[in-house]
Amino acid sequence: MYFENILGTIGNTPMVKLNKIVKDIPALVLAKVETFNPGNSIKDRMALKMIEDAEKAGILKPGYTIIEGTSGNTGMGLAIVAILKGYKCIFTTTDKQSKEKMDALRAMGAEVIVCPTNVDPEDPRSYYSVSSRLEREVPNSWKPNQYDNLSNGAAHYESTGPEIWEQTEGKITHLIVGVGTGGTITGTGRYLKEKNPNIKVWGIDTYGSVFKKYKETGIFDKDEIYPYITEGIGEDFLPKNVDFSVIDRFEKVTDKDAAIYTRKIAREEGIFVGNSAGAAIGGLLQLKNELTKDDVVVVIFHDHGLRYVGKMFNDDWMRERGFLDIKQPNAMDIIAPHKGLPLVMVAETETIAQAVQKLKKFKISQIPVVDASNNIIGSLNDSHIFTQLLENQDLKLETVRTLMQKPFPFVDANASLEEVSKLITKDNAAVMVKDAIGELHIITKQDIIEAIG
Repeated sequence: MYFENILGTIGNTPMVKLNKIVKDIPALVLAKVETFNPGNSIKDRMALKMIEDAEKAGILKPGYTIIEGTSGNTGMGLAIVAILKGYKCIFTTTDKQSKEKMDALRAMGAEVIVCPTNVDPEDPRSYYSVSSRLEREVPNSWKPNQYDNLSNGAAHYESTGPEIWEQTEGKITHLIVGVGTGGTITGTGRYLKEKNPNIKVWGIDTYGSVFKKYKETGIFDKDEIYPYITEGIGEDFLPKNVDFSVIDRFEKVTDKDAAIYTRKIAREEGIFVGNSAGAAIGGLLQLKNELTKDDVVVVIFHDHGLRYVGKMFNDDWMRERGFLDIKQPNAMDIIAPHKGLPLVMVAETETIAQAVQKLKKFKISQIPVVDASNNIIGSLNDSHIFTQLLENQDLKLETVRTLMQKPFPFVDANASLEEVSKLITKDNAAVMVKDAIGELHIITKQDIIEAIG
């Protein structure tokens, strides 16, 4: 068996049980993995449906140019269909979208125009407005308008919904979907609710988007709108494809949680998916207490992780935004490289010359001073000795007690790198720490430099 072309492979994507990442959830959680579509996203379904419906209606004709505003995935689906059907493509997108998405669209022969993110939809610079202007200016062009084109939702009513019902043998109790254009959640949710009105449909929203408040209050609040990083979900307007009567509730997820769970899905489940999947899992975990062991939850994984390798899967990108939780080393971590070595000390009765020899022998710059009972009573550092000997070389024959400085301060074994660093100044060259078995250790400026590096 073979398909006539790649379009025949759209849909019939697998359902996969999630395990580690949902270990605290009593329900059976299944992921509908849409990366198996030829364009690696769920948007292939509605791209094909919108184009075929437009052809049937006579508004899309041979030789036309398809112009659309897209976050990347819809553009990829449209580009694939356009290649097979002979259309050109021009896509507008926002500057917050990953470079991988833009490069992929260009690889499929599309022209890509990047527009600013932080502008109103009505602003002539927005990717919505630019695509509409181009449709007016480019002869023989058609704009699918995925947000308001109801063929979007219809695609999921006709394919995604029936697939989920069949794959769960009608046992699904909850559908979890990140909401952007609204086509996936509305079409899929409507079909499933027709099969079983008790199925709960939960939409995942992001902070900076209007959906959640509008669902709960009926108020379109512009004060809810602000820039956010999460891709593929949330909007600053109300697309016609979002049927709020189908959606039982919305749950907002932070940019940080969406990014962290995107990475966790790959590392804990071996499923390499994109940012909206991370948001969906984050939202599901926030709602875990509302689920029981008898529930069957289906989460839509919209697109592939390859489109985010320069973002959520990049440690530097995550770190720059404060999304990567970095454990700061504590005092015991800092002394780990020399933890097994004995602490070098000098007795107060030894001469300065003997102290200098110890500094040279062990290649150190500072040393604790102890009394006859081995109690630390002071310290010496090479800079102080050097300054004093320049003035009077005979001091080398004096006892250490003559030149010793204040003892190094002690820190707790769990003191953070930042706490330790604050104690090391030009007047204080080191700090002391006692480990769990009572052994003493010294932390110097060099130790801190190595810990940071």
